Amino acid sequence: MDKFGFTLSKARVIDYEANDRTIVDYIIEREPSLKLCIECGCCTATCTTGNFTDFSLREIHILLKRGENEQVRQKIKKCMLCGKCILVCPRGVNTRNVVSLARQAFRNTEGYEF
Repeated sequence: MDKFGFTLSKARVIDYEANDRTIVDYIIEREPSLKLCIECGCCTATCTTGNFTDFSLREIHILLKRGENEQVRQKIKKCMLCGKCILVCPRGVNTRNVVSLARQAFRNTEGYEF
């Protein structure tokens, strides 16, 4: 009677307290407009790099806010810093500066070079 053919899946919960938010805190301190981001995806839709690779600025913003820095570190080096994303942002987020500050934060805190 105890074998129904079903198993319980591991909970898919993001533990925000366990993640490292030092990078996003560093960025928000220097570029407060990141708090205005509503993850609409306009930046990703106009991104030249995103049209040819799997780069997504929207995903990077989400991962930064979650504190999942390892994935951000791998993806952020694809950005060309062209600034097209700034032109279409409906909330006026300086996305180019956010990427530059993220790179700077990784360099300062972890010694990571791009």
